[in-house]
Amino acid sequence: MIYKHLKISILLLFTAFSYQVSQAEVSADAGKELFKNYCAACHSKDMRSAATGPALGGSQGRWNDDAALYAWIRNSQAMIAQGHPRAVELWNQYKPTIMTAFPNLTDDEIGSMLAYINGVYDGTYGAKPGASAVAAQGPVEQKSKAPLYAVIAVILALLALLLTKIIMNLNQIAAAKAGEDYEPKSLYQVLSSKGVVTFLIFAAVILGAYTTVNNATNLGRQEGYMPDQPIKFSHATHAGLHKIDCQYCHDSARKSKHSSIPAANTCMNCHRAIKVGSKYGTAEITKIYASIGYDPTTNTYIEDYDKKSEEEIKAIYTKWMTDAYVASKELADIDAEGERLVAKQWNDIVKSLTNEQKKKIQGPIEWIRIHNLPDHAYFNHAQHVTVGKVECQTCHGKVEEMEVVYQASPLSMGWCINCHRQTEVKFKDNPYYANYTSYHEEMAAGKRSKVTVADIGGLECQKCHY
Repeated sequence: MIYKHLKISILLLFTAFSYQVSQAEVSADAGKELFKNYCAACHSKDMRSAATGPALGGSQGRWNDDAALYAWIRNSQAMIAQGHPRAVELWNQYKPTIMTAFPNLTDDEIGSMLAYINGVYDGTYGAKPGASAVAAQGPVEQKSKAPLYAVIAVILALLALLLTKIIMNLNQIAAAKAGEDYEPKSLYQVLSSKGVVTFLIFAAVILGAYTTVNNATNLGRQEGYMPDQPIKFSHATHAGLHKIDCQYCHDSARKSKHSSIPAANTCMNCHRAIKVGSKYGTAEITKIYASIGYDPTTNTYIEDYDKKSEEEIKAIYTKWMTDAYVASKELADIDAEGERLVAKQWNDIVKSLTNEQKKKIQGPIEWIRIHNLPDHAYFNHAQHVTVGKVECQTCHGKVEEMEVVYQASPLSMGWCINCHRQTEVKFKDNPYYANYTSYHEEMAAGKRSKVTVADIGGLECQKCHY
């Protein structure tokens, strides 16, 4: 009898706990997880592109009625049946695809999803405080909820003990009224009973299995990874402000499996003329010169540069940095502040261009790789960029707004599969797909409105694993 009441109490406590977790305040961070769970399978994550469903950015403005929008999210078909104008308009655009109903979503959960959607759409989600429109955006640092869950777990445990004690007292009173002998069990006897121990072991196995699978799934993923690079290269300046096309530097992305790291020669196409940076002056650009052996003072490449000693190299580039400083300050000679600045810049050059394996300043710049798929996964940039016409930002995020590049997407298998399910193949004027005769005929006859990557084998295991 006690065990039965205890099981009911624990069930009620877990139900209350689940309800409490679901009743979170409106939060874009919470909305991000909710979007992944409920929306990402059918809606584009950039909030601007249509996929299986419409682009979600600006949806509140288009509905202009939050109550109707919330009702639509919970049960779209009911809104269509009622003849709501906006609901009917969307249905006419996307039928016969039926939006999944989510009747159990709370107002706070829907509000959180909309907060995340609006933040991604207008660029405010993930922006660093005080940053400008083209300022550095980094990965959002999620605060751990472990302390909160620990406090809730302690409270639930205390409530379980209290309820157990109450149930024991009620059983004793009931036995006394019935004239039955009742020997109350101690709290230790209750907690160490076979039923409770079995339940705890079962809960531990479930929790352990969930934790193991969850950690295994996330193994090797590094969404948000943002290492310090040897040169402070700003994509916001180059790709954003100056509109340099991604494939100008990463030119092999359109014709090769790999998107190559640009060689210093590519940098020199511009930096033979642009010698002083707008943000760091000579500090970062001189690292390019020192790696490749270019003397910015004489505008020539240094002969036998690979044979030069570090002291000889130091003399060349400290002279250049000194002259640039004197010119910028309109001084006759370098002052004490300038000497400290030049010395610091030279030390940074040595630190950035040398390491335990690379002892010499001369040689390629050793950039730190950010995006890295497992060895058992095959990915071809040319297939996506040239054939599929996929924008770089689809996978790499808004690189043109990043001061320091970071991994914006999880690059997980599920993430790739969802993209293959949603992404429409660009058949028109694309000779690569000319041999898909039946699909072209179906589209011409109106039997098919689109062809996704999944339709042409994008979900076959052998496409990425072979």
